[in-house]
Amino acid sequence: MPARWTDKDERQYEHIKAGEREMGRSLKRSKQIAAATVNKRRASEGRTETTGAAAATRTRKTANRAKKTVKR
Repeated sequence: MPARWTDKDERQYEHIKAGEREMGRSLKRSKQIAAATVNKRRASEGRTETTGAAAATRTRKTANRAKKTVKR
C-alpha cells in the first residue's frame, strides 16, 4: 500500500482488483487497473498533488472541452 493511501483506499483497491480478476484479467493488469482507479478517485477528491505530465494532460483536456462549448 502506498504511504498516502488510507484504509478506505486499500479496501477499494482490493475490491476493484478482485472484480477485475473475476472478469478474467491477469493479476498484473488487475493491479494496474485497481491502482489507477484508486489514484483517479484520490485526485478527483483533491488528495493528490498534480505535477508534470498529469497536470499538462488535464490542462489540455480542459482547454479542448472549453473550445467545444463555444458556439460558432
